Amino acid sequence: MSTAVATPARTGQVLADLLPASRVRDVALVLGGAALTGLAAQIAVPVPGSPVPVTGQTFAALLVGTTLGARRGFLSLALYALAGIAGMPWFAEGGSGASAVSFGYVLGMILASTVVGALARRGADRDVWRMAGAMLLGEAIIYAVGVPYLAAAAGMSASAAIAAGLTPFLIGDALKAALAMGLLPTAWKFAKR
Repeated sequence: MSTAVATPARTGQVLADLLPASRVRDVALVLGGAALTGLAAQIAVPVPGSPVPVTGQTFAALLVGTTLGARRGFLSLALYALAGIAGMPWFAEGGSGASAVSFGYVLGMILASTVVGALARRGADRDVWRMAGAMLLGEAIIYAVGVPYLAAAAGMSASAAIAAGLTPFLIGDALKAALAMGLLPTAWKFAKR
């Protein structure tokens, strides 16, 4: 005879769902996700030959999506984008407004956060390899929006935009994915205790 042991880590939940449910919690999580993304965007390293710096912004956006879920992740990144458009200087390197050539990456982060949040709700954040797949898909979405936007906004050819807005970032994104691969499944292991 086997007995099932209830754990807080059930499929259909994201890490944020382990906190007591309330509207105040959800508002705080959305605001916190936007603020985390804005702070992470300030960790910026210029890339020679590219108008786009390496930042912690993409990692934060994907982390927000996976920990908060699709709806709250979308709201966090939409709030981040809207506040930046309105003049809050929390895009990469203290920028704001929608006129920056890198604004397409911000738009991609909204979509990517939503997608990885939906995948996390299906358990992608509980296993190292599924987490890697979710992070890589999220990064691909960010680039699928950001690189064409960069090409159009900066008047670059597609190959020049790829060279300036994708290629220099691949190693860093692999490191960010590896960090997420260890971080989120480990957080679930601790939550089960």
